[in-house]
Amino acid sequence: MASYGINGFGRIGRMVLRAMSDEQLRKVVAINDLTDNKTLAHLLKYDSTAGRYKGTVEYDDESITVNGHRILATAERDPANLDWAGKGVSVVLESTGFFVDKAGAGKHLQAGAKKVIISAP
Repeated sequence: MASYGINGFGRIGRMVLRAMSDEQLRKVVAINDLTDNKTLAHLLKYDSTAGRYKGTVEYDDESITVNGHRILATAERDPANLDWAGKGVSVVLESTGFFVDKAGAGKHLQAGAKKVIISAP
C-alpha cells in the first residue's frame, strides 16, 4: 500500500490534501514546507478560494493533525535530506515549483521515495 508525502504545502499541496477522503488522508504521513505549522494549519483550515475546511485541523511543533490523523511536518530546504524512506513515504507529491526537472525530482528518490508526482506548469 502506498504512503504519501507532500513537498510544498502551498495552494496545490493543500488542495490535494483537502480533496482526499479520510481513507486516503490516512496514507499521507509527511508534509515538508518551510512555513511554520501554525500558519500551515491556518491556511489549510481557512482558504480564500475553497472556503473553510469542514474537518478538524490542529497542529503542534512536529505535526499537523487533520480529522484526527497526525501528519509529520518538516521544514527541509533540500529534498535529498528528507529521508522519505525513514518516514515510510513511497510516493511524493512535489508541489513547490522548484524541483520540477529530472535532477530535482531525483532528490526525492535519493531520499528514499519510490515515485515522484510533479505538479508544475
